[in-house]
Amino acid sequence: MVARRRQAVMRRHAAMRRWIACALLVLAACSGEGRSEGGVASLATFPPPSPMARGGTTLDDFVGAESCAGCHQEQYSAWASSTHGRAGGEPAPGVVLAPFDGRSIVFADAAVVPRVTAGSYEFVVRQDGFEEEVYTVSGVIGGGHMIGGGTQGFLANLPDGTERFLPWDWSAAEGVWFCNTGSRRNRGWVPIAPDMTLADCGDWPPLRPLGTVERFTNCQQCHGSQILTTLDTERRSYRTEYTTLQVNCESCHGPARRHVEMAASGGFTPDGDIGLGSLANMGKDESLGVCFQCHALKDVLREGYLPGEPLEQYFALKFPVLGDRPYFADGRVSSFAYQGNHLASACYLRGPMDCVSCHEPHGQGYWDVDRRPLASPFDDQQCTSCHPSKLEPIEAHTFHPADSKGSRCVSCHMPYLQHPEVGDQIAFARSDHTIAVPRPVFDADLGLEGACAQCHQERSSLELQGQVREWWGELKPHRPTIQGQVDELRARNAAEAGEMLLHPDEVDPLVQFQALSTLLVGYLRPDDDRTPERVVDDLITLSTNPDLDLRALSLASLHWVQGDDPVIRAALVAALASADSDEALRGRWMMALGFIGDRHRDRGETDRALVAYRKALELRPNDPRVLRARAQLHSTSLDFESAIRDLQRSLTQKPEQPLAWVNLGIARASLGDVPGAREAYQEAIGLNANEALAHFNLGNTYRQVGDLERAVESYLTAVAADPGLGVAHFEIGRAYILLGRPAEALPFARRAVEFRPQHGASRAMLQDLEQAVGR
Repeated sequence: MVARRRQAVMRRHAAMRRWIACALLVLAACSGEGRSEGGVASLATFPPPSPMARGGTTLDDFVGAESCAGCHQEQYSAWASSTHGRAGGEPAPGVVLAPFDGRSIVFADAAVVPRVTAGSYEFVVRQDGFEEEVYTVSGVIGGGHMIGGGTQGFLANLPDGTERFLPWDWSAAEGVWFCNTGSRRNRGWVPIAPDMTLADCGDWPPLRPLGTVERFTNCQQCHGSQILTTLDTERRSYRTEYTTLQVNCESCHGPARRHVEMAASGGFTPDGDIGLGSLANMGKDESLGVCFQCHALKDVLREGYLPGEPLEQYFALKFPVLGDRPYFADGRVSSFAYQGNHLASACYLRGPMDCVSCHEPHGQGYWDVDRRPLASPFDDQQCTSCHPSKLEPIEAHTFHPADSKGSRCVSCHMPYLQHPEVGDQIAFARSDHTIAVPRPVFDADLGLEGACAQCHQERSSLELQGQVREWWGELKPHRPTIQGQVDELRARNAAEAGEMLLHPDEVDPLVQFQALSTLLVGYLRPDDDRTPERVVDDLITLSTNPDLDLRALSLASLHWVQGDDPVIRAALVAALASADSDEALRGRWMMALGFIGDRHRDRGETDRALVAYRKALELRPNDPRVLRARAQLHSTSLDFESAIRDLQRSLTQKPEQPLAWVNLGIARASLGDVPGAREAYQEAIGLNANEALAHFNLGNTYRQVGDLERAVESYLTAVAADPGLGVAHFEIGRAYILLGRPAEALPFARRAVEFRPQHGASRAMLQDLEQAVGR
């Protein structure tokens, strides 16, 4: 073991020497001999970003699943009855599971009535003190298919062009209506009950749009096929487009128009071109990418992914770990996630396992590694086709009767675990794709009901751990990077934390990314020449890792701690100059530095935030998003002149940013430039007629000069665009009071309290109005 460790260190040091030698060559190329006239090493300059390639695919290139049926009837029939084929659609009998029968969903302050009127599915909202509202269902998401708890949600078209999820969902497992309280009450998913208010539902008023929209919390492009939601500045609203709310053939195979046209015109070319890429001979990561476009957490680098293309050019799968902890140290789900934790599985890390090793892709049935169909998702052949030694006899490995649940491979190694963020009132358990070894004490320490405890609830975790040892002996230790995250709580400084967390010779990218993010957030400081040498060495080694997410985070960490050291700088430049994909690496690198900047900004650590933004702008000097973030920092620090300069630079690069125009208006207004502020707000409204914050702040400019009628007009437009904007309701109520119209103020005071219950002035206004006007 010691010899292997010594060899690993020698390999790492040899790699580091080659890396630094390359860096010095780059430094010499960038600055003559690598020295300025004063004898101090100069900093190499990052190469300019290469233009991002833009795909030419449009919705017209997609022909729909029915076009496949003529030639591929077997696959089409399997798909049509699968969970993908029945994933959603237009509201209709057979698609809608929930009872739209006119019975009210009762809240403490409202009743929501699901009903069918003239074939139209509707939710009627009757809330105390407000006019009735009707939301017509435009789409259905989910069919209650999932073994661990299936749900169904509903969409409605909103005036701003988005198609948004309504806040009332149906649980097929429990047969109840429920809503997500996470953003307001932090109680998870709960059945709707008469002691809840309508505003306990975090998505009330409808908040989350279909598609990827930076402006809102969203579900990206996964709940359907070929979903694209964009701001159409000519129409001054959003445009929502998709082929279907099913997950169709082209979601996995790509646009098929050319393939269909070639087949219809007499056949394919002699060189094997069939007008469509083949999925049959993909490597495991390419194959996983087809599924991970939906079945994994991810940050969006750019839209337009097509199956067969490298997923990493469009999505960063591990970056949601920054600033959050969706996974436990070993990769299991700690909040809410999907099957991307497959990347922490030894079957993936040390074997060839991808999704279609177990899942038949058309009918969503199950098969073994040799693609022999299996009758059940719990069939042991999923595992024993690769691990035949565990079969003879099965009891010798499981210590449970052969025909019992405890003797099933998946019961112990892929148990269904309830996602903690959901809570425990609505079933939403998903099979653990880390394929972990049962560790009762470790599981209990994490707060997980692991495989053993699910069946043996009468026994303590220590008792269960003792039984595990009695049957199987001492369990194999955790992988070093997992154990390092467990031990890190004892670390007293960066050196100790680095030794625990950084294991660059391991092949464990997801867990290594988690460990490095812990080190970066908790221990690394900007331009710190006291950064432990071993930490720097390990970061250098990790910066050559084949995993793009891990490589980018390592480079960003080096940039953060020693990016102004001439040798490190030149090496960073060399890494970027030699990247296979400049945009994919640079985009991730900037994403990491932007996260660091935002984190320190939100903590009030202005100097460190400025360093992070400066370093991000070294990579892309006029990046609109970074400039906008730095402007927000300046505004928070009351440096409005600097905020205006950054916002103007951002808007010069990308004028189609309604929120940047709003922020520019706020900064101008803060310096007393009311005409300039109004001009900026009108620019935002010219891009998006439903930009609520632009209308709200425009109203503020009128209120400040005593023009209450025009202020109310702007505020009313703001709440029509965003009914959940509590501060605008408050201002409307206050303006109506000043105008001597308290009866008109009352419903807005109620809304202000509904959406900002902790705001004392709103509560006081409502109390006074109810006394003056009556309830």
